[in-house]
Amino acid sequence: MKIQESAENYLETILILQKNKGVVRSIDIANELGYSKPSVSVAMKNLRENGYIEMSAEGFITLLPPGREIAEKMYERHTLLSDWLAALGVTPEVAVEDACRIEHVISAESFEAIKEHVRRRA
Repeated sequence: MKIQESAENYLETILILQKNKGVVRSIDIANELGYSKPSVSVAMKNLRENGYIEMSAEGFITLLPPGREIAEKMYERHTLLSDWLAALGVTPEVAVEDACRIEHVISAESFEAIKEHVRRRA
């Protein structure tokens, strides 16, 4: 299932925040991404309605299996691509920015080829 780039970014951010903080609330996402609380609330409602996340009565956000799958895919792409670009000599800041854009549009076939190439070089 194809979802919008913004939803992929939200899911990836939730995953990263969960890894770093353990628990995630909408305000954490707003602070991390620099978005307004109302914008994040709308996005969380959409993600919840589409079965990607659940929210507890206390406002804690948890990734459901479909959301976790997308988040982990985006996170793997982001980290591999940004590390690979940096290894090619791209400045770390540009590597992270470019990886963020590439991770959403690269095909599974091309990503797997890059991943295999990186593994062979390691």
